[in-house]
Formats: sequence, structure tokens, C-alpha cells
Amino acid sequence: MKTNAEQEDTALSTRERVVRAASRLMQRQGYDGTGIKQIAQEAGATLGSVYHFFPGGKQELAVAAVRYGDVEFADILREVLHSDEDPAQAVVTCTRVLAEGLRASGWTDGCPVTAAALGSAGRAPDIQQAAAEAFANWRDITAEALRRAGIGEADARDLGWTVINTLEGAEFAAQAAQSDEPLRIAGEHLARLIGSYRAA
Repeated sequence: MKTNAEQEDTALSTRERVVRAASRLMQRQGYDGTGIKQIAQEAGATLGSVYHFFPGGKQELAVAAVRYGDVEFADILREVLHSDEDPAQAVVTCTRVLAEGLRASGWTDGCPVTAAALGSAGRAPDIQQAAAEAFANWRDITAEALRRAGIGEADARDLGWTVINTLEGAEFAAQAAQSDEPLRIAGEHLARLIGSYRAA
């Protein structure tokens, strides 16, 4: 018989598997193209356990998947931005990392946050809110790196938005074209832009 702690660990691991599966599937198939049954199968969980953790169904699960995608990319972003004292070069590295991930997935694994948010636009305000919070989080992480490099508060904040907006658009364009060129070009021009602010 399992102890209470073991039962809690099992429950947590099942929930985490479900959220990860939802994030991956929505990343590839979008919100509408992903069903609860498929998520349960992918996670190795029963349909009942999915509804146990997410009684609100797919929409509630999609919010959790977006938050998972937020944390996942935030970790990558922090690591890349801390890998180089020059944020311009760090952003170039970030575009390479994104391109490598897309290429390795056969150009199927774009941004899970964007995929879920676009697929539910106008119908699921909770998902939209979670996505907006994710983008703001990434902006703040980027702005922090820019401030560390000596860029002023207001400029760092605006540049942070510019970097994240550009990366999101370039990743989508790269996925559509099945080419890393949009990300490469975005990285080069973002580096020039950031460099101009540092020079000033």
C-alpha cells in the first residue's frame, strides 16, 4: 500500500505528464486540432485522471500547457542571455537555438504558447491571459539582460518587447518556410539594433 507522500508523487507526475503532452500536441496541432483523448493517450493517463486534474476540460488544460510553455522557454531564454555578456550576441545565439529546435522537429514544433493562443483567440480569455503573461515574462527576462548591459530602463523595456515580438514572428516564418533564414536574419538585425542602443 502506498503512503500518502507516494500517492501525492504519483498524482503530481501524472498531472505533469498530462500538461507536457498537452503542450507538445498543441504546439504541433494547435488548440482545435488537439483532443482530450489524444492528450490522455500521449501522457499514458486515463481520461478520468485528466478530468480529475482538469475538471474544466480542454480549456483549463490548455491554460496549464501555456504556463508550462512559458516556464520552458523562460528557462532557455535565461540560459542563453546569461551565456554572453553582450546581449546582442546572446540574442543571435537564441535565434540559432530556436532554429535548431525547429529543424530537429522537422519544422513541426513552433511556440506552444502562440499555437494555443491563436487557436483559441476570441473564445478562451483564460488562455489569452496566460499567453499574455508568458510574453510579458519573456519580455521582462530580456529587458533585465539589456539593463545589465547598461541600457536604460525605458529603452530596455521597449527593446525587450521588440526582441520577443521579432523572435515570435521569425520563428513562425521559419516554421512556415521550413528554413532557418527568417530567424538568422532576425538575429542579425536585432543584434544591430541592440548594439546601437549600447553605443548610444
